[in-house]
Amino acid sequence: MPAASESDLRFEIGHVLFIDIVGYSKLLIDEQRERIQDLREIVRGTEQFRLAETEGKLMRLPTGDGGALVFRTTPEAPVLCALEISKALKAHPELRVRMGIHSGPVNEVADLNEQVNMAGAGVNVAQRVMDCGDAGHILLSKHTAEDLGQYRQWQAQLHDLGECDVKHGGRLHVVNLCNGELGNLQVPMKFRQAVKKRRRALITALILFAAVVGGSYYFFSQRLAFKAPDKSIAVLPFENLSHDPDNAYFAEGMQDEILARLSKIADLKVISRTSTQKYKSAPDNLREIAKQLGVANVLEGSVQKAADQVRVNVQLINALNDAHLWGDVYDRKLTDIFAVESDIAKAIADALQAKLTGAEKQLIAAKPTSDLTAYDLYLKGRLLWSKRGGENIQQAIAFYEQAIARDPNYALAYAGLAEAYVILPFYTATAPSDANPKAKTAALKALQLNDKLAEAHTGFARVLWYEFDMLGSISEFQRAIALNPNYATAHQWYGRAPLAALGRFDEAIAEGKRAIELDPLSPIINADLGYTMFNARRYGEAIAQLRQILEIDPTFYYAHYTLGMVLQVKGDLPDAIAEYTKAQQLTDNNLRARVLLAAAKAQSGDKEAAVQMLAELEELSRNRNVRAFWRTVLYISLGNREEAIRWLEEGVAGHEDMEVNFIKVDPLLDPLRGDPRFEALVQKVLAPKNSRTDTTEAVNR
Repeated sequence: MPAASESDLRFEIGHVLFIDIVGYSKLLIDEQRERIQDLREIVRGTEQFRLAETEGKLMRLPTGDGGALVFRTTPEAPVLCALEISKALKAHPELRVRMGIHSGPVNEVADLNEQVNMAGAGVNVAQRVMDCGDAGHILLSKHTAEDLGQYRQWQAQLHDLGECDVKHGGRLHVVNLCNGELGNLQVPMKFRQAVKKRRRALITALILFAAVVGGSYYFFSQRLAFKAPDKSIAVLPFENLSHDPDNAYFAEGMQDEILARLSKIADLKVISRTSTQKYKSAPDNLREIAKQLGVANVLEGSVQKAADQVRVNVQLINALNDAHLWGDVYDRKLTDIFAVESDIAKAIADALQAKLTGAEKQLIAAKPTSDLTAYDLYLKGRLLWSKRGGENIQQAIAFYEQAIARDPNYALAYAGLAEAYVILPFYTATAPSDANPKAKTAALKALQLNDKLAEAHTGFARVLWYEFDMLGSISEFQRAIALNPNYATAHQWYGRAPLAALGRFDEAIAEGKRAIELDPLSPIINADLGYTMFNARRYGEAIAQLRQILEIDPTFYYAHYTLGMVLQVKGDLPDAIAEYTKAQQLTDNNLRARVLLAAAKAQSGDKEAAVQMLAELEELSRNRNVRAFWRTVLYISLGNREEAIRWLEEGVAGHEDMEVNFIKVDPLLDPLRGDPRFEALVQKVLAPKNSRTDTTEAVNR
C-alpha cells in the first residue's frame, strides 16, 4: 500500500517565494500579530499576487513567521513579486523581511486539518535559500538565477555569492538579487563568517603544508626547469660607466631603444622595460630573474659616454644554462648610436634564429632623428612617461616638446607627446577637453611623418576612444599591434579601453593577459586587468588579480581603489571603505578615491558623507576641472536618480575620460539601468562614429 500511495503523487514545477520576518521570535505576542498582519497586506497588495490568484495559479503556504507563495505561472512571477514587496517594505522599516526563491517540484498534500497544502523539494529548497540571507535580502537558487540570466533586464541585478552551508550538511549555490534600490547589496552574514572560517582553515593548512614540504623544496626546485619560449628575451638595465652620473639616463635610454627595436620582431617575445628596470645590470641569479619574467634569454650591457664618443658592451646569455650566446663591444662616435642599436638588435635576432620580414628589417634599422640633442630629450621624456604620476607626465611632455622644437620632423617625439597627453587627465586635474585635442594633433602629426610607428597608432587609438569612436579605436590598436606585437601598452589599452567598453570581455581579458606576459611586473598593466575583470563582473578573479599586484606593490593606490570598487559592488562595504581609505592616504587625498569613499559610506548608511563631498566638489569646480561622473556616483549612493542622470548627461557631453566610456558595462551604474534617459546615453556613447575617416583624410593631407 505505501508504494501505491507514493505512485499516486502528482508533481509539477512550482515557482516558490519563501518569506519570513527576521527576529520574529523576539517580538512580543502583540507585535508578532501586527507584523504578520502588515506583511500579509503588503503581499496581497502586489500585482503578481493578484494576477496569479485571479487565474487560480497561486498556492499559499502559511508559516508562523511568514509564509510561502507557490506560483504556477512563470519563473519571473516570484521575482517580480519579491521586488514589489521590497519596494513596499520601504514604508515599513519595522518589518525586517528576507526572501528566498527557487523553481522546483511541488505537490499538493492534505495537512492534519485536511486542508490542501504544498510540499516538495521546490518549497524546501526555497526555504533553505532564504535561510542564507539577512533582512532585506532577496536570494535566488543558482538554477533560478540561470533562468533569469537569459534575459538582459535581469543580468545586471544578479550578484553571485557562491555556496552556502544549509541544513543536514548540504550546500546550496546562491545568487543575490539587488538593483541598488531594492534588495540588500551587502554580503549575507553567513557568507562572511564562512570566508573567515575558510581563511583560518587555509592558514592552518598552509602552515602544516610548509612544515611537510619545506625540507624537500630546494632539492626539487633545482631539478624542475621552467619552460619559456626559446625566442624570448629580457633586456636588463645597462650599467652606466660614465664619470658623469647625469649620463645615467643615456644608459637607460640605450636599454629602452634596443628593447624597442627588438620588440618590432614578431618572432620574438620581448619583455617591456617596466618589468626589467628593478634588476641590476649584471645580476648573479639570472635563472631566477628569467623565470620571474618568463624568458629563456637575457641581454646584459654597459654604456660609457665621453664627449662625442660612446662604448657599448653587450652579451646575450641563455639563462637556463648560463651559456654565452653572443657578445660584442662597440666603440663609436655618438652620431653612430642609432647604427649601434640597430646592429645589436640584428645580432640578437640572428643569435636566437628569429625570422625577420623585410618590413621588420627596415623598422629596426630606422634612424628616428639626426639631432642627438633631440634624441636625448626624447629619452628623458620616455623614461619619465614610463614612471607615470602627474608630475612625471607633465615633465615628459616638456621634454617631448623640446625635442620637437629641435627637430620638427621627429615622429617618435610626437607619438610620445600623444601618449602622454591621453593619460594626463587620469593623473592630474587637467580636463579631457583640454588634453585630448593636443593628443590628437600630436598623434596625427606623428602618423603624417611616419605611419609605421606603433606608438603613434596607439596614441591615436586612445584619442578615438575618448571621442566614442570604438570601432575606429579598435582598428588603430590592431594596426599598432601588427606593427609591434611586443608593445605591451598597445595590448593593455586595447583590452582595457574599446574591447571592455563594448562588453567584449573574453577578448579584452586575453589582451590584458598578453600585456602582462610582455610586462609581468608592471603595476598599472596588472591593475588594469583587474579593472577589466571588475567591469566583466568576474569579481572573484578581479579580487585575486588586484591582491596579487598589491603583494608586489602595496603602495599602488590605483589597485587599492579598484579593489574597493569590486568589494563595494559585492556588498562588502567595510572592506571597500578600508581600501578607499588606503588609496586616499597613499595619494595625499586623491579626489577620485575620496569620492568613492564618500559613496561607499553613504551606501552603508552615512548619507552625510556623500552630501559633504558634493558640496566640496561644487567649491572645487570653481577653480579646477571636476568630473561630472563623480557627482553621478555620489547621487547614486544617495538614491537620487534624477540628479545622477543629469550629471551623467554632462559627463557624456564633455567626453569625460574613461568613466563615461564604460557606461554600457560599469557595475557602479547598475541602479540607473532601465531608465530610458540612461539607455539613450548608452546609445550615444556606443553609436558608430565617423571621426576616423575624417582624421585619416587629415593624415593624408
